[in-house]
Amino acid sequence: MSEAKFKQLGRYNLVSELGRGAMGIVYKAEDPLLNRTVAIKTILLMDDPAARAEYEARFFQEAKAAGGLNHPNLITIHDVGREGDVAYMAMELLEGTELREIMSRGRQPLPFALEVVAQVADGLAHAHEHGVVHRDIKPANIMIMRDRRAKIMDFGIARVRVSDIRTQTGAILGSPRYLSPEQATGQPTDLRSDIFSLGVVLHELAAGEPPFSAGTVAQLLQHIANAVPRPPSASNPAVPAVLDLIVAKALEKRPDDRYQSAGELARDVRACLAELTGSKGTQPGADEATTVEPTATAAAAVDFELEGTRASTATLGGAFTGTLAGQGLSLSLSRHFDSTEAFLLLTGPAGARNSPVAKERRKLPLSLRVRAAMSRWWLEPAWPVLADAVFVAGAFAILIAYST
Repeated sequence: MSEAKFKQLGRYNLVSELGRGAMGIVYKAEDPLLNRTVAIKTILLMDDPAARAEYEARFFQEAKAAGGLNHPNLITIHDVGREGDVAYMAMELLEGTELREIMSRGRQPLPFALEVVAQVADGLAHAHEHGVVHRDIKPANIMIMRDRRAKIMDFGIARVRVSDIRTQTGAILGSPRYLSPEQATGQPTDLRSDIFSLGVVLHELAAGEPPFSAGTVAQLLQHIANAVPRPPSASNPAVPAVLDLIVAKALEKRPDDRYQSAGELARDVRACLAELTGSKGTQPGADEATTVEPTATAAAAVDFELEGTRASTATLGGAFTGTLAGQGLSLSLSRHFDSTEAFLLLTGPAGARNSPVAKERRKLPLSLRVRAAMSRWWLEPAWPVLADAVFVAGAFAILIAYST
């Protein structure tokens, strides 16, 4: 049964077509029972009986779960049903502009980008708390309303499978650019996959270009799984170092190294927005303003002056994600910190005694400071090994001296 022949789906009278994509058509429809206008999204079911049964069961299960969500940044789902070979979902009719269309007009102001991402993260946090993972966060699934409120769409719609994507050898589709490494490699996914996808959106909004791109889908999936993207500031000098760090953490390859909740990402984005605009940070379009309360935790400051040179994410090799007390961020130290350059910067000459670097340097164990000093004197590859040997020998000598 062809979708184009439908004039009615269930109790809904189809009025006009709003758009269509690879998986179905979206209609404007009237609900005579409740006397309201809705949007109907149709999904053409598979021909294979076994695959169809699984697909349909998953569709209705996810739609039911998404239908129980109620949040200002999530689209409201009213009903689901099936008509012949077509499953459909009745949802809130949104009047706004897709973020994809807004981004096609060029790079957007940073405050707008941060507002949108913070709101989307709020919506995801609510969904994740109720056990619902979206799995397809991308600009085409984010609607910006007239009051600048962001709404996440397409909850409960079955996702494009990676096996289907891998068969594509021509032009890149829109959706694969926002896949997480787990999705790109066919691994199990959880809520942190949504966080990665939102990190891709944030990078693209801030930089004006996507973090991952390639000539074919196969190459794109490989880049997503393995390539470390340039920080947004490399393309947009207006991006502060703090935002580079937020994006880097959201785009960590290993889920355990990313933000562990969308709420954490929302808090850091709003703290960055507050620093950028000089305000306390509010959520535009929300019923009530949300004030950001900076946390008091402190570690080494990242955006500091070091011997006349400003240290940034690029200087630290993207490995340092320390907490920024001034911005109230929840960025944690990476458990895979192995940047020799950053280590030498932190333990090297710090200039004035009371400079931020000097203060942090004094917190390090003496053994680390000695090793760093020796590494600065002897830069040849073989000398660090000798430096370790000298340090161990010295330690033993001290122990023997004290014991006699």
